[in-house]
Amino acid sequence: MRSKTIEQLKRRKDFRSTRVRFLIVCEGAKTEPKYFKRFRVPRDVIDVIGVGANTVSLVEKAIELKSKNSYEQVWCVFDRDSFPVQNFNNALALAGRNKIKVAYSNEALELWYILHFNYHDGATSRDQYKQILSQRLGFEYEKNDPHMYDFLFSKQGDAIRNATNLLNSYVNHTPASDNPSTTVHILVQELNKHTI
Repeated sequence: MRSKTIEQLKRRKDFRSTRVRFLIVCEGAKTEPKYFKRFRVPRDVIDVIGVGANTVSLVEKAIELKSKNSYEQVWCVFDRDSFPVQNFNNALALAGRNKIKVAYSNEALELWYILHFNYHDGATSRDQYKQILSQRLGFEYEKNDPHMYDFLFSKQGDAIRNATNLLNSYVNHTPASDNPSTTVHILVQELNKHTI
């Protein structure tokens, strides 16, 4: 009986040493952090920071934080919004040069939420997202709702499939002009590998 307990402890120690640590640096100070903090991963696996800065400034903040801590995966989460194309492209390039992954949405994170309900490939302005989401959810969508992860969790597989199909639908993929498009599903799939 005792040797079994020692063996179990040994396996648990081995599991801990193979954990991947994530840093997720978000453009928004509330919406994105509230969503990603709800993932069912151990707290020592994920650090989510809402910076409230845009594109290039956000990536620069991620570079700074990455240099101070040990993370296996560093992600920036930001929207295309109405930023100049050059700013958006510069942020993607800067992230790539610094081995930082990007979970972007063109035009906004709410596209990812919509994809939980159905495939959506029509260009949509951020002004339309609230109405679409309110219809799909069956109640008024509020941007900083801390329960969005929970509301959407059961449909996450559909969202991943829809986001993948949407991204694959672009022949000459150019993130700044592919409206709608998102890569949030790639980060979600990575986090799901570490759920408890």
